Amino acid sequence: MSQAAIALVAANLARVRAAIARAAERADRDPAGVTLVGVSKTFPAAAVIAAAQAGLRDVGENRVQEGAPKRAEVDAAGVHLRWHLIGHLQTNKVRPALASFDILHAVDSLRLAEVINRQAVRPVEVLLEVNVAAEAGKFGFAADEVLAAARATERLDHLRLRGLMTVAPAVTDAEDVRPVFRQLRQLRDALGLEELSMGMSGDFEVAIEEGATLVRVGRAIFGARAAGPPV
Repeated sequence: MSQAAIALVAANLARVRAAIARAAERADRDPAGVTLVGVSKTFPAAAVIAAAQAGLRDVGENRVQEGAPKRAEVDAAGVHLRWHLIGHLQTNKVRPALASFDILHAVDSLRLAEVINRQAVRPVEVLLEVNVAAEAGKFGFAADEVLAAARATERLDHLRLRGLMTVAPAVTDAEDVRPVFRQLRQLRDALGLEELSMGMSGDFEVAIEEGATLVRVGRAIFGARAAGPPV
């Protein structure tokens, strides 16, 4: 990356951190309770390294086949981060996912949880994905399935259930998805879990106001992508 591109990533990261602090202040929360996950989908390892040099400590990828070699390259450069898999995980990709990612955000079925449990050789931190808005074509448990899913997941020896995750509907006004974030927080609270993975570039401030502990921000840090959904 050019020096100008590296400087832009650092400036963007500073702006996002400032926005996180403002949102936390509005909600009377400590900004330290919000983990920023920089989503580097489609961006090279050099962009991840630049963000790490500017203070980023957590990075997210949507796909195992992109994230695994990128992590290897970043690790080889001596930059050690916590890697989050935030996209849908197919059961035939579980083994390489476990080798490359530290936390799995999108466990969206009990079958997937059971496959992870069988193939894990160490405790695995996971979150259950919830399709709060009941959108057709999206992965995740229905809201009324979460309690049973959480209890079943907690019985799996190698899984450490940390919390819940959702992908909110795409909207023009972030206020329109506030009820989605609020419902996920209520579900999390009812289960007595810790983490809430919710909020992306366009709505992470509202997510923080509603209790997000992990926000998944890509575009606002790394810039626009050529194609694909916003993150």
